[in-house]
Amino acid sequence: MRRIFGAPKKKEPPPTLEQAGDRMNSRADRVDEQISKLDQQLMKFREQIKKIRSGPVQEALKKRTLNVLKQKRMYENQRETLYNQQFNVEQTRFTVESIQDIVQTVQALKSASSQMKTTLIANKELDLKFIDNLQDELADMADLTNNINEMMGQSYAIPDNADDSDLMDELDALEGNLALENTVGAGPSYLQEPELLELLAALQQTAEEELGLP
Repeated sequence: MRRIFGAPKKKEPPPTLEQAGDRMNSRADRVDEQISKLDQQLMKFREQIKKIRSGPVQEALKKRTLNVLKQKRMYENQRETLYNQQFNVEQTRFTVESIQDIVQTVQALKSASSQMKTTLIANKELDLKFIDNLQDELADMADLTNNINEMMGQSYAIPDNADDSDLMDELDALEGNLALENTVGAGPSYLQEPELLELLAALQQTAEEELGLP
């Protein structure tokens, strides 16, 4: 059957926008080359027309110049058409790429959302009740630590039931004892110098004589 009807031809895939754009760029380059060549011819004809006097030769040269000018305008129209087509292709390609970017972004967001849900379900540490209870436990432990520090920082020399009045009474009694020692006894260390001791002894003897003490 294949020998009679032949094998079915494989359908070629349609050209992509990139291929269509490249083909148009190639055509536009060829058109630009043709226009450049025609411009050079027109410059030569112009110089020749200036040099030739009016007559049949000049008229023939002008006709040739007009034909070249018509060709140039034809290529310019083709180039303008190609530019418009290129713009449409680029605009369409940009739209297609934008749609593809949107699709990829949506897919990425969908995947990220699924991962977030899985993570939230699998890890109890991210549960709000668990975090709230954890914060309460940390606060309780902080309070307990402060209480322990206060208890450990208490002085053993001062009784718990001592108040300010008791401490002041004890301070007054201590000051009275120090005054008595300074008057009767040897006194503090800064009064232990020999001259000061002799002076104090003389004062004490004079006071005893005045009082009639033996």
